[in-house]
Amino acid sequence: MYEIMKKRVLNSAVKLMEIYAPHVARKAEPGQFVILRVSEDGERIPLTIADFDRQKGTVTIIFQEVGKTTKELGSLEEGEVLLDFAGPLGKASEFENDIKKAIVIGGGVGTAIAYPQAKKLHSMGIDVYGIIGFRNKDLIILQDEMENVCKKLFVTTDDGSNGNKGFVTDALNRMLAEDGEYQLVIAIGPLIMMKMVSAATRQSGIKTIVSMNPVMIDGTGMCGGCRLTVGGKTKFACVDGPDFDGHQVDFEEAMRRQSFYRDEEKTAQEHECRIGGLNNA
Repeated sequence: MYEIMKKRVLNSAVKLMEIYAPHVARKAEPGQFVILRVSEDGERIPLTIADFDRQKGTVTIIFQEVGKTTKELGSLEEGEVLLDFAGPLGKASEFENDIKKAIVIGGGVGTAIAYPQAKKLHSMGIDVYGIIGFRNKDLIILQDEMENVCKKLFVTTDDGSNGNKGFVTDALNRMLAEDGEYQLVIAIGPLIMMKMVSAATRQSGIKTIVSMNPVMIDGTGMCGGCRLTVGGKTKFACVDGPDFDGHQVDFEEAMRRQSFYRDEEKTAQEHECRIGGLNNA
C-alpha cells in the first residue's frame, strides 16, 4: 500500500499528491512516469512523475480529474492509500552538456510535467526560459515553482484574464524572433499545442523535445496501446519515451488515436453517476 502523505488542490480540477513510495523515489528521474491503481477493481493509469524526494521517500504526482479513475483518485485524502504504484517507468530525460539556453513550455496540466524538466536543466547551470499557458487565470498552476527555476517566465491565458492574452506559441515566436541562440525547446501539453510548437521551431532548426502520453496499459511495451509513429517508425511511449523528437512525431495519427476510447470513458462516468445516485437515494 502507498500512503498519500500530502494533498494539495492546485485549481478546481487539478490536484497534487505526494505518495510514500521509497523504492520509486530512490530511482526516479525527470521524464519518467508511474502506473497506479487506486483499488482492486480499478483501472491502471499512467501519471508522469512531477517531483520526488529521495530522503523522504516520496513521489509527487499532479493530475487533472477528467475521467472515472482520476476523479476517484482525487476523492482520496491524506492518510489514505493506493493499491499499486509501479515505477519509475519510461526513459529518463537526457540533456546534452553543451546546452546553454533552453525554453521549457507547459500547456495546462502539462506544466506539471514541464516543471521537473525545467528544474533539472536549472540544476545543470543552464539558462531556462519558461512559458506556461492556460485557458484562464483560475487554472494557473505551479507559477511560483516555475519562476524559481526559470531566468524568465511568461504566463499566458487564452482569455487574457491574467493580463497576458495569447497562446504559448505567441510568446515562443516573439522569443525566437528576439533571440535565436536557444539550443533546446521542450514542449509538454495538449497534442495540438506540441504540434504547433514543433512547427514553429522546425523553421529555426532548434532541437525540440515533446512528451507523449497516449493510452498505456501495462507500461512494458507488450500491449501496444501506446504506439506512436516517430520518424516513420513505430515507437512505444512507455519504453521508447515518453520524450520524443517533436519534429519527427506524427501528431495527426496521435490525435486520432487519442479519441479512440472517448465513448467508453463517457459510459464509465455515466455508470458511476447512476450508481452514486442510487447509493445516495
